[in-house]
Amino acid sequence: MALIKQNRDLPTINERIRFPKIRVIDSDGAQLGIMVPRDALRLAEEKELDLVLVSDKADPPVCRIMDYGKFKFEQEKKAREARKKQHTSDVKEVKMRYKIEDHDYQVRVNQAERFLKSGDKVKATVMFRGREIQHSDLAETLLKRLATDLQEFAEVQQAPKREGRNMMMLLSPKK
Repeated sequence: MALIKQNRDLPTINERIRFPKIRVIDSDGAQLGIMVPRDALRLAEEKELDLVLVSDKADPPVCRIMDYGKFKFEQEKKAREARKKQHTSDVKEVKMRYKIEDHDYQVRVNQAERFLKSGDKVKATVMFRGREIQHSDLAETLLKRLATDLQEFAEVQQAPKREGRNMMMLLSPKK
């Protein structure tokens, strides 16, 4: 049983191609036609290359004569490039108090705008200390003001809600 599983992980090249007929493409891209895998393998060995299964979904399956080591390296290189270009969306936080001065508020708006432009989500948090928690309506007003100031860059993903001694709202970048 372990031997069968081991073979499943191996690539479908050369002797491992088990189809009655396959379509063969030469190393330079020319189609050689439909043939038996044994004949295609002989052609590949004459050129000192491998017979690689490209598409098993086609009818008949498509195989190509190529250097498998080089092919595998190219695939890994493409995968690395794709990972490099990929951006993961993080959640960045902007904290403030409901008594915030206007200039400090503008700084927070600019921070949130920068985060949203780089494709990250923004968690806007208003913190309460002591008896300030009685004025949660002022904090909610402040968060709604932030949402309107950022409406061209963001959409509200989660409306303002209280969590303990904080009130938070989640903004996500517009598509």
